[in-house]
Amino acid sequence: MAKATNKTQKTTGSVEEFLNSIKDKDQRTDSLALLKIMESATGDKPKMWGTAIIGFCDIHLTYESGRELDWFKVGFSPRKTNFSIYGVKNSDKNVELLSKLGKYKEGKGCLYINKLSDVDPSVLKKMIQKAIAIK
Repeated sequence: MAKATNKTQKTTGSVEEFLNSIKDKDQRTDSLALLKIMESATGDKPKMWGTAIIGFCDIHLTYESGRELDWFKVGFSPRKTNFSIYGVKNSDKNVELLSKLGKYKEGKGCLYINKLSDVDPSVLKKMIQKAIAIK
């Protein structure tokens, strides 16, 4: 099967410019802190995916169906009402840590947090580290 063209593609956009363009001061501050947590946990440099997602640890995925796509292992997006945290929920190793994380909501493939102070940053960092360790 041919490689799928994902709607959201990696871009050459500046992560710093994107984060500095966030109008809400608290969300901008949380975004910069979350960026540092993810950089520290992954040891990777952030990349923009589309216009509003920051991803770490690029990966090439091949599904059982044969579908292939390029994506990232972990990432986040500052949305109007919350942050979408990608990749950390996909690890069975993180189920126990979820109970220690703090206040969050779950989506199909991501976690939603309203603000960084709602969660324990050290637990989030451990979750990121476990998620990127998965092949």
